[in-house]
Amino acid sequence: MLEALDLQKMSISDKFLMMEELWEDLSQNASANGFSPQWHYDELAQREKKIQDGEFKFSSLSEAKKRLRNSIYEN
Repeated sequence: MLEALDLQKMSISDKFLMMEELWEDLSQNASANGFSPQWHYDELAQREKKIQDGEFKFSSLSEAKKRLRNSIYEN
């Protein structure tokens, strides 16, 4: 049985390290245990194909931020 952690006594650094370990374990074991649904894999495959076919346009982070700001202030 899993023992509860006293999160209040853990440092921020230790909490982040624990989150990283959990994420690494989940990312390695999720697909092997059937956690990720098939539609997720299908969507990733479609996106990868669009990248290979040149259908996706990428932009810099500064350009993306500018578009987001403009879309917020337009509404």
